[in-house]
Amino acid sequence: MHDTHHERMSGSETRAAGGLAMVFAFRMLGMFMVLPVLATYGMDLAGATPALIGLAIGAYGLTQAVLQIPFGVISDRIGRRPVIYLGLVIFALGSVLASQADTIWGVIAGRILQGAGAISAAVMALLSDLTREQHRTKAMAMIGMSIGLSFAVAMVVGPLLTRAFGLSGLFLATAGLAMVGIALVAFVVPSGHSVLQHRESGVARQALGATLRHPDLLRLDAGIFILHAILMASFVALPLALVERGGLPKEEHWWVYLTALLISFFAMIPFIIYGEKKRKMKRVLFGAVAVLALTEVYFWQWADNLHGLVTGTVIFFTAFNLLEASLPSLVSKVSPAGGKGTAMGVYSTSQFLGAALGGIIGGWLFQHGGLSMVFLGCALLCAIWLVVALRMNEPPYVTSLRMPLSPEASREAGLTERLMAVPGVTDAVVVAEEAAIYIKLDTKILDRATLERLVNPTSSACEA
Repeated sequence: MHDTHHERMSGSETRAAGGLAMVFAFRMLGMFMVLPVLATYGMDLAGATPALIGLAIGAYGLTQAVLQIPFGVISDRIGRRPVIYLGLVIFALGSVLASQADTIWGVIAGRILQGAGAISAAVMALLSDLTREQHRTKAMAMIGMSIGLSFAVAMVVGPLLTRAFGLSGLFLATAGLAMVGIALVAFVVPSGHSVLQHRESGVARQALGATLRHPDLLRLDAGIFILHAILMASFVALPLALVERGGLPKEEHWWVYLTALLISFFAMIPFIIYGEKKRKMKRVLFGAVAVLALTEVYFWQWADNLHGLVTGTVIFFTAFNLLEASLPSLVSKVSPAGGKGTAMGVYSTSQFLGAALGGIIGGWLFQHGGLSMVFLGCALLCAIWLVVALRMNEPPYVTSLRMPLSPEASREAGLTERLMAVPGVTDAVVVAEEAAIYIKLDTKILDRATLERLVNPTSSACEA
């Protein structure tokens, strides 16, 4: 056998990654299309107050946060597909419920039900089952990109759909998207044979304690919590600011988000490249949070015309997208070997709790102090984040790998100690029940092929 690392993803792996990325994207579209329109169109619903609008915006986060990890664990028991189908059906039912509602409470109930279809852990686990080790990072990146893209599309399509069909039409469209998701899982995603017990994709109880006590992981969890709280709170206020301060009718908001997202997408790329290449991610993160804080202060004090609001929105999304893109990669760098899946589980739970709290706080602040109070509250949240991030260590620039162990290697007593002595290896842990070793390595110092020869010396000799 020759070196397998340069081969491409197989057809079935590409179908798995592409199909599941689409499932993710459609579900995210359904979550986010409501963001830019609920504050402006939702006030026509019976019983609507700004505080309840905020609750409707963030409500999905409550059920999503609570059910995310349990759904992942259930999918280990009964299989990924049944859980994904169930989740998408629940999500569709929530969308239909919200579309039929004529009171704000009906929409809130629909959003809570939408969030109960918490399938992301099961989708990630299915992706791990269907892709080989060396292509998994690429497949995960496809999902990450699809989430970013669907957020951008949602911000533009949400206002356009609502303009054409009203809020109820928007919610019906999200129910339709969930049905497309079910069809994708049934017909596009290849059928998997085995459920991998796999620590990079799921939550391992053994790794939970260490994850919850890890100071830098907790700083990142606090970061994504605050980031999504700010996002949801800002969307209680921003659409209304465009109408009231900018004089832009709610039917026209789509072009503001389109402009902001297009510019911000290209504007953030140099910062990510700089952070990774120069290994200055802490500086990039800190700078982006500071810019976010200044943008909220600017909204609070100075943005009183359309031009100012659009400029502020562009800068807001540049900082937001930069943070949204770099936080998950920081989590995987910082998490201990074999703890990445657990760290990501805790991280996404923090994200959904932040979304729920942000919607609630944003609506409450708006009700009691108008637009300015919401922007001021967001600026204060950013200030808390700056204090939290200040003490963060520069993350290790490492790649996480999981390697199967040959029977000889798994019997070797001092394997982890021997590997930890190799320059470039920063962490290693053997998981006996998986017959695998999880390693974190600095790829500038040590490449994967050399490492494989060190881990399984006998088997790689016959492969070469």
